[in-house]
Amino acid sequence: MPPKKRLSGTNVSKEPKAGAAERRESPEMSVRKHKEKDSEFVTLCESLHVTDLVCERAWTLWKAVQEGVDQVTGDQKRLWAACLYVTVTDTDASCFTLTQLLKAVDLNVTQFVSLVKRLDVNLDTISTKVNSALTRVEKNFNVMLALYQRYEKMCKKIFVVTADGRERETLRICWTMFLLAKGKALQMEDDLVISFQLLLCTLELIIKHCSPDLLQPSYIQAPPTRTSRRHQAKVKPRAAAEVTADVQLLETLSRENECNAEEVKNVYQSSFTAFLGLLNFTSPKYLDPPQVNEIDQQYEQHYLRSRDIDGRLFFYGDETVLAPKAQISQAERTPKKNVSDEGALAPPQTPIRAAMTSIQLLRGDLTSSGDQPSTTLSTYFKQCTVDPSQDVRRRLETLGQVFSQRFGQAVGPHCVVYGRQRFSLGVRKYYQVMEAMLKSEEKRLSVQNFSKLLNNSTFHTSLLACALEVVMAAYGESTFKNGGYNHDGGDSPDTDVCFPWILNVFDLAAFDFYKVIESFIKADPTLSKAIIKHLETCENLIMERIAWRTGSVLFELLRLGQGGGASEQMETSASFSQPLQHNHTAADLYLSPVRPGLRVSPPESPATPGPPASSQLCSHGDGQAPRLAKSNSLSLFYKKLYRLAYSRLKMLCSYLLSSHPELEAIIWTLFQHTLQHEYELMRERHLDQLMMSAMYAICKVKSVDLRFKTIVTAYKSMANTSQETFKHVMITDGHFDSIIVFYNQVFMQRLKTNILQYASTRPPTLSPIPQIPRSPYKFPSSPLRVPGSNNVYISPLKSPRMSPGIMTPRSKMLVSIGESFGQCNRFQKINQMVNNSERCFKRSLDLGEPPKPLKRLRFDVDGSDEADGSKSGGNSTLIQKLAEMSSTRSRMQEQKKKEDAESAKDAP
Repeated sequence: MPPKKRLSGTNVSKEPKAGAAERRESPEMSVRKHKEKDSEFVTLCESLHVTDLVCERAWTLWKAVQEGVDQVTGDQKRLWAACLYVTVTDTDASCFTLTQLLKAVDLNVTQFVSLVKRLDVNLDTISTKVNSALTRVEKNFNVMLALYQRYEKMCKKIFVVTADGRERETLRICWTMFLLAKGKALQMEDDLVISFQLLLCTLELIIKHCSPDLLQPSYIQAPPTRTSRRHQAKVKPRAAAEVTADVQLLETLSRENECNAEEVKNVYQSSFTAFLGLLNFTSPKYLDPPQVNEIDQQYEQHYLRSRDIDGRLFFYGDETVLAPKAQISQAERTPKKNVSDEGALAPPQTPIRAAMTSIQLLRGDLTSSGDQPSTTLSTYFKQCTVDPSQDVRRRLETLGQVFSQRFGQAVGPHCVVYGRQRFSLGVRKYYQVMEAMLKSEEKRLSVQNFSKLLNNSTFHTSLLACALEVVMAAYGESTFKNGGYNHDGGDSPDTDVCFPWILNVFDLAAFDFYKVIESFIKADPTLSKAIIKHLETCENLIMERIAWRTGSVLFELLRLGQGGGASEQMETSASFSQPLQHNHTAADLYLSPVRPGLRVSPPESPATPGPPASSQLCSHGDGQAPRLAKSNSLSLFYKKLYRLAYSRLKMLCSYLLSSHPELEAIIWTLFQHTLQHEYELMRERHLDQLMMSAMYAICKVKSVDLRFKTIVTAYKSMANTSQETFKHVMITDGHFDSIIVFYNQVFMQRLKTNILQYASTRPPTLSPIPQIPRSPYKFPSSPLRVPGSNNVYISPLKSPRMSPGIMTPRSKMLVSIGESFGQCNRFQKINQMVNNSERCFKRSLDLGEPPKPLKRLRFDVDGSDEADGSKSGGNSTLIQKLAEMSSTRSRMQEQKKKEDAESAKDAP
């Protein structure tokens, strides 16, 4: 049954302990030691100043790559460079910078990252450490590219182009100084917002010291008056660190770039002035040649120390950092309006503009909210049996200090003040959402005393954490790097504020944070789609992995629930046929069990929603002793978990098992059984690890030829997945390995008896299929984009009375099935767009056949676990709907021809 791990080959990603010989190795490479290797490879290694050890390991990796792919495509030298990068990253060798490597093989950053990822022909070729490093390179590159593109646009407005090109040297100095400031001031150099604010500070400084003949008139500074000159003569020259910002100029730059002026001033006063002090210049003449040379030298040292991308290359338009011409930006792909359209064309949504817009929306929504509770919220506090006001104030003071300090430690020196700013906005959002929640509860329950809820410290901490997560997501500081994994190298948790960082800062259980997310979203109608999507992803990460960490309260609730007498019970499969009701509130979840005086439900059906209060007794209906009714918190968690699990399984099955549709229900039954009865398998693991294992097990007992490597390859193409999920699976405490080892040593051993039942003549009863409702976080009125296309959408007709002429913007085309569409050439245009979309969609996902598996995986036995390349013909539901629409269109055209013919006959 189990696939066995291949014994042949070398595990190149696992570094053996360094022996005495390795520790004494000379940093210089000896060419004579590598005579058996390709001479061009040795020459490349020599040019990059690698050690003998790096050369040897990179060559071993290269030989494994040669074995693992059908044919070596592309330039062999570039693949060698990728092997060298993987080796030095895994071994922490300080040999070359990324730019030096790219220059040596004539590659740009984007092409190189793609090449390294394609190198992953084995489960263990690319380690999680290398993958984390690649993720950081991509993010940092994208931030620098966005910043330089905006810098170019700003400079065209500020500086005058001279005949002798003198302004170019000023622009170069400004860009280099900014790169140095970013490197010195920020540990998180991929923070787009603070980096952009630092860029504005640098521009302000250079403009002040720039010759007036290089500036546009509106940026020329007024000369000092005679009095001020006389005064300046009496005053000793100020040190560079004592320079102060020109407030008016800084405000102008902030306004022109849609940036909050107060935040930019804070960046100037805290981080930028501290950076200028580090330069230790004798005078504030930053454009003088000696000081320009010093700036260049200091950035050179920083770049070499970081072994990263040389940001100066952006200024020179170097091909190493330019995106390939085929990679057109999202803004450039957006269809432009017709010339006859009225109104101005909206500016393209660049990364910086998107970030500034997100911050403006957040601040705009909080203008009416203060740092103190509103009168309404204060009234709610006073109506409590125990007034929580003092506790709320003390808690905010304590958590504010913790948050600001930890934020400063993560982002960079002198960044504590930014943490205070984020926290202040978070407090405003916290009060705003709390008030909306209480108003909703008052309307629902007709009560005004919420003493129990408002004196629940966990509720307040969770609500505040959610508010701060919204703020940091609006600033682009909280994302989901590498699926939230931070182990095995890469970004340290100390320099990464991505979710679930906020949970660690507040020492908040993920299960408790999960309880507030849905109510938070419902209580705040001002949240953008992007923020809602962010919170939904947080919720999914909690259900998939974070809530299952050792020490989680979830395991204690499940243990108590298994006893039968506890109030907390997981949801069973009997309720799958019933729709998931999204009407649970934070009060329900934090104060559960909450169901008194209602109709008693059998234990296998969900409890009926109702007002919160104390616990209720429930009978089994078979004469057994009564027990406490099920609680909302654990029950709802499992309802959502089951539906998330089934939706992901269904997607994976559509990729791989479209020719065996009967297996989906069987796999789901094993998967659901594992989550309900073997939930300990989820400890320190990921939901998808159990899903892939269940799929492989059922295919084995049903004699369906599906290799684990094919499952892994298909899984990698799914959205929101990470390679750590199948590369870094816990086997025993402290020991991690690939998913195949987990399957052989853990999953199959625990579930062998259950798995074999599906091969018998009397298999277990199949679990009901959960209903997958529309997410409460989605916008039902939003049109659905055709996969692979940016300009073809399908949307339900809002009102049959509205004609297409009224509904359709001039810049778009819309089909209303059942109504006359007018010109038939519009159908031809839509046909062309849809056909292009289908081709692009099939290229990207290739749903028509199983994904081509990785050539070899470490768990194959001499290639015996190779896929047979069988095809399946599964199409997506959306593509099928498009086909139906095309068929309907054809019938409409035929009907129109008949009507035209009849009209012609009737004509005199």
